[in-house]
Amino acid sequence: MKPDIHSPGAASPAQPRLLDRMRDAIRVRNYSVRTEKSYLGWVRRYIRFHGLRHPADMGGVEVEAFLSHLVSQRDVAAATQQQALAAILFLYRDVLGVQLPWLDNIVRPRKPRRLPTVLNRDEVMRVLALMDGRHGLMARLLYGSGMRLMECLRLRVKDVDLQRREIMVREGKGNKDRVTVLPETLVAPLAAELQRARALFELDQAQGRAGVFMPDALDRKYPAAGASWGWFWVFPAGGHSVDPRTGVVRRHHMHEKSLQRALQIASRQAGVTRQVSVHTLRHSFATHLLDSGQDIRTIQQLLGHADVSTTMIYTHVLNRGAHGVRSPLDALGMVR
Repeated sequence: MKPDIHSPGAASPAQPRLLDRMRDAIRVRNYSVRTEKSYLGWVRRYIRFHGLRHPADMGGVEVEAFLSHLVSQRDVAAATQQQALAAILFLYRDVLGVQLPWLDNIVRPRKPRRLPTVLNRDEVMRVLALMDGRHGLMARLLYGSGMRLMECLRLRVKDVDLQRREIMVREGKGNKDRVTVLPETLVAPLAAELQRARALFELDQAQGRAGVFMPDALDRKYPAAGASWGWFWVFPAGGHSVDPRTGVVRRHHMHEKSLQRALQIASRQAGVTRQVSVHTLRHSFATHLLDSGQDIRTIQQLLGHADVSTTMIYTHVLNRGAHGVRSPLDALGMVR
């Protein structure tokens, strides 16, 4: 008889609950807290959808039924359906160790290819002019370097080189490192921001606070590194919070929602009618570089794309009309 995955007392110490086993498998692979939360959430929904049946008693038919339910009843996007499938496959492959002969028969959701929203230079100037303080600095840094939101928030002091005008992005998408540009105009504001971060760092030291979070279990290899200035956040939070995995109270980086809200407010005030997100600044960075004559391979490296075909999408959103083609009507010179 398989243990109840939901009842706390159903499993013995020798047989952990299913979700606890999955949580351990995720952490062994150094997946992010966000991925852990997402995967566990989808597996819970999958099990509840099938009346709390144990996943080992189910297979391809049940997986397809759940995915179909998400589309037909919940009307979720293809990306959301794909995330749910990834969580369920992780459960079967890496937690239950079940072979998946039925995997090839599952119809994988296809994410529609959309052109990214890109602001023109005038819109970027209007939006950034309405943002000040830390939010203004972060928004300028995102547009000026092409970083993703979480890459910016997770910046460590040691990865910012003010002299070389470089930023080392650690553990970006795909767990890859890369170097991107630090805008000349942000050197002085970023230096001032580092001074503010230094004050919080010294306050934590004086209060005997735990050091910042260290990735990939580096806190065991270098126990003192988390309490060093080099590993401190460039954009630290104003207060302390509990680490969800260790229970340690420490200072984390700023929360992403505050910048997202500030940017949306500024875009509305600037009269931008399109839906603007923080990622729009990254799209605008790439498009404006390409428009100014920068080669596509360099832009690919700055963005951290594994394949140049991903970067090529920005050739379709340049401010030159469709595909850079001049309409034949304009060649006639007719004005009425």
